[in-house]
Amino acid sequence: MISKRIQEVEPSRTVELTNRIAAMKREGIPVIGLNVGEPDFDTPAHICRAAEKAIEEGFTRYTPVMGVPELREAIASKLVEENRADYAPDEITLGPGAKQCIYAALLALCDPGDEVIIPCPCWVSYTEMVRMAGGVPVTVRTAEDFSLDLTSIAQAVTDRTKAVIINTPNNPTGAVYSRESLEELALLAQRHDFYIISDEVYESMVYDGREHVSVSSLSGDARRRTVLINSFSKTYAMTGWRLGYLAADREVVKAVNVVQSQMISSVNSISQKAGIAALQGSQDCVRAMAAEYDRRRCFLHERLCGIEGIRCRKGKGAFYLLPDVTDYLGREYNGKRIEDDLALAEFLLDKARVAVVPGSSFLAPGHLRITYAASMETLEKAADAMEKALRLL
Repeated sequence: MISKRIQEVEPSRTVELTNRIAAMKREGIPVIGLNVGEPDFDTPAHICRAAEKAIEEGFTRYTPVMGVPELREAIASKLVEENRADYAPDEITLGPGAKQCIYAALLALCDPGDEVIIPCPCWVSYTEMVRMAGGVPVTVRTAEDFSLDLTSIAQAVTDRTKAVIINTPNNPTGAVYSRESLEELALLAQRHDFYIISDEVYESMVYDGREHVSVSSLSGDARRRTVLINSFSKTYAMTGWRLGYLAADREVVKAVNVVQSQMISSVNSISQKAGIAALQGSQDCVRAMAAEYDRRRCFLHERLCGIEGIRCRKGKGAFYLLPDVTDYLGREYNGKRIEDDLALAEFLLDKARVAVVPGSSFLAPGHLRITYAASMETLEKAADAMEKALRLL
């Protein structure tokens, strides 16, 4: 019999949608996929060459649970130089992607019934990972512009609060949290003695002169209370390599390594060599990808705002837009009522052959999440098809 814990966990709607689109494509139905948060660029060549060299040299065996020292040293240097966050190599551990690192951190920190505050809209997996770790997700709304609402967070704190999960730049909103709001959050964590799990996987994608701030760089106490999560997937277009990392106080990392030792044993050895090359090589590829995302962001934002009935904030980071589509809810087509954003996403998939994610999956009902991690040609086709389909309503 399936465990009660898993019965209470919602499956990832983004993964479900990806599977449906794959099935449609196998049937020969063309679909424009703007649903998956995955760079459309190839992994840079110098990173691939490092992996090839690792294979040629036979670097294909188990590595330490924490990861090879060379990679942890490279990550430590990166965090100091780019994030102003000072971590020693033994305060860093690896995982097969940031997602697994977050879950390992929750397993290490949460006792049954502990509460984890999550500002919403939020990434689909946060609430379910908290549940799987035995914790209780406590969702709070962000401000109207999707910035942190510190008043709401403070009001949600109880004596069972173990952590707050933040994601900046944010998926799905594109918000970039200000230094001032993070400082206030860090003070709140100090006052009430909880951790901040800071998911920073989109840090390289920040636009319009905004600044990415790592909360662990703000003070010694903020660093002690922060579990910094990052990944190679988005920054270096390495999603399939499955390589993420966690940086935290030694006590936390030691606990996470207990989890990792029983869960994953070690991370892919070849990916680790690729990760070293990614950090130590030229960062021109990172800047070039970010510049192209910015160009696409401006284009797609303008096109969406030009469609009657859509209101859309111009996100400052990551590679997503979260347009408000409430004007279309309640309308009908061929006698079928568009009740919610899920129905509207289904309508766009059927009529426009464009795949987007219902905002409800991110606790943002009445919205759609659309990625611009796609070529300009693809975005143009998608925008045209969506506008034509929405006219039917």
